[in-house]
Amino acid sequence: MTTPSSPHVVILMAVYNGAANLQDQLDSLAGQDHPDWHLISSDDASTDDSPALLEEFSKAHPVTCLAGPCRGGTENFMSLIRRAPDHGAPGHWLAFCDQDDVWLPDRLSRGIAALRSGDPEQPALYCSRTWITDEHLRNRRLSAPRPRPLSFRNALVQNIASGNTILLNPAAATLIEAAARKTGPVVVHDWWAYQLITGVGGRIVHDDQPTLLYRQHAVNQIGANDTRSAQIKRIWQLLRGSFRDWNETNIKALSCVKPQLTPENQQALVAFADVRRGPLPTRLVGLWRLGLYRQSLASTLALWVSVLLKRI
Repeated sequence: MTTPSSPHVVILMAVYNGAANLQDQLDSLAGQDHPDWHLISSDDASTDDSPALLEEFSKAHPVTCLAGPCRGGTENFMSLIRRAPDHGAPGHWLAFCDQDDVWLPDRLSRGIAALRSGDPEQPALYCSRTWITDEHLRNRRLSAPRPRPLSFRNALVQNIASGNTILLNPAAATLIEAAARKTGPVVVHDWWAYQLITGVGGRIVHDDQPTLLYRQHAVNQIGANDTRSAQIKRIWQLLRGSFRDWNETNIKALSCVKPQLTPENQQALVAFADVRRGPLPTRLVGLWRLGLYRQSLASTLALWVSVLLKRI
């Protein structure tokens, strides 16, 4: 059982054909300066050496290997969240881990230190900036800052919590593990976690200090969003209708746990759903009253354009 003096962290890793980079990530877990952790991996029927690498790693480290649902990375992570209580120690902290990154030695300890200063009964989520690299971990560049407040009104229209940096305190871990068992499809697990924690009035800590090397390669499921071309691509997705579909999925997912949201955020969720269906004047006035915003001026302007084009 975890104790205040020695937090036990359950690390959730979704795996699929990651053998090319998996050993680097496993070595970085072994090198954490906070040693009290347990890795739970979920493998989506990999056809490479991923299972063998995990099996070998488990001979010297605490690892539980599970079979994944084979329905994509997001559902693999959601299945891990649902199963975490069955394999983690009571009162555990929770971290998400991608198979192809490299954690810096203080990835866990920085997050624990940041969250322990708050009320332990309040759900809290830590995330950070990253060093974005090429596939060989070279050419480092710092991921984008998050200059605007982190809130439910930001979370409804933007994900700022990079899942590979997320750490949840026990209150937040208990919350999302229970919520995941009530929730159907989500867009991505980290955005859902950001929406849920802010929705219930939890605390978000975004660290400007990077805590890992975020490897970019040809088969990244999502990839970084820091280059001009990547930002244009995301804005184009927003304008062409992908954003509308994502919002529909997010609203349904949050509606499954609506009674747990604060009264203010319950109202915001209902208003957001209504704004999306109304005529143009209603959408514009509704967005203004809701006070929704994204982190940069360009993406906030794109949000308003999506309202004009009914792509929200």
